[in-house]
Amino acid sequence: MKKIFTYSIVAALGAVLFISCAKERVHNDNSYWLSQEKGNVVYSNNSCGYYVVETNYGYTIIQNLDGSGSYEADIMYGHFGGYGTRDLYNYTTGIVTRGDVVEYDLTYNEAADAMDHYCPLGRANGFRIGQSATSQSKILRTTAP
Repeated sequence: MKKIFTYSIVAALGAVLFISCAKERVHNDNSYWLSQEKGNVVYSNNSCGYYVVETNYGYTIIQNLDGSGSYEADIMYGHFGGYGTRDLYNYTTGIVTRGDVVEYDLTYNEAADAMDHYCPLGRANGFRIGQSATSQSKILRTTAP
């Protein structure tokens, strides 16, 4: 009787331990990612591991953490409005990438200055942060008579 009781408790504890050790699921479905904030990669420097994403709220600087490169004109989805490490979805390539948001909600000049700090050789190579087609159309509408 003691053995049955002991084995049943050990089995129950083992089941609880096994169930509680679940790996966090990365969302790979488009419906989840398309509900997140959208951004366009306007500058990428994979040699130093940083790229700039333009969102509706300004420019966000992200450090690439997993080695999968993001390139200019890539469309990204994720949470760009806060510091920290998170998963981001590169819609153009169809992959989930890991990045660390180091700056967010920056103006164009602030983003250029921050990239000088994070990639000091970028300015020497003549880098220029681009602008997406949506921001260019905003500029054209505000400057048109």
